[in-house]
Amino acid sequence: MTPAMTHHITHHLPEPMLADYAAGRLGHAFSVAVAAHVSLCDECRARLAAHEAAGGAVLETLPPEPVSDDLMARVMARLDDPAAAPPEPPAPSSIFPGPVMAALKGRPPRWRSLGMGIRQSLLHAGKDGSLRLLYIPPGRAVPDHGHEGRELTLVLQGAFHDETGHFGVGDIEVADASLEHTPVADEGTPCICLAATDAPLRFRALVPRLLQPIFRI
Repeated sequence: MTPAMTHHITHHLPEPMLADYAAGRLGHAFSVAVAAHVSLCDECRARLAAHEAAGGAVLETLPPEPVSDDLMARVMARLDDPAAAPPEPPAPSSIFPGPVMAALKGRPPRWRSLGMGIRQSLLHAGKDGSLRLLYIPPGRAVPDHGHEGRELTLVLQGAFHDETGHFGVGDIEVADASLEHTPVADEGTPCICLAATDAPLRFRALVPRLLQPIFRI
């Protein structure tokens, strides 16, 4: 986990989601979003450590499982194999924390226009959900939409506001099927967000609905 940067974070992850992340129950898209927020947020990193400690305590109470006689030899052989060593994770950039740089494979985002100056870089799309970077020019609004499932939106640069409040760098918004909103980027610096979803968004306007399959939103 990368060291936390200094941000005034007021919107945090809910406790059940931190518990699911600690237990490995989140899909790839949500796992990256949670890891990125935790890397920026002292409070959520401390809460995650508590969940991980509790999970470790539970594991210590479980009876041991039998293993093969040659397990130790095979593990040591793997450790001595240079090809088996995991690659070094990409270093965080001035905007993108380590988990996002890993999702980008250490390369700059490949932006694709969504119209009205808004751009996206799709990092992952699968049965477990999607993960994308969004670039929203100052003062621009993302079309009004609801949610078929959950959406996590982490601010990496700039800020945005919607019906639920104001979100700056490091803040994460957790949306579900009960929320319909119109996020608007603040004036000044363009807003760059990491957005993870586990189901398609629900747009009111016709044009976003027609473009939705193309952009996999």
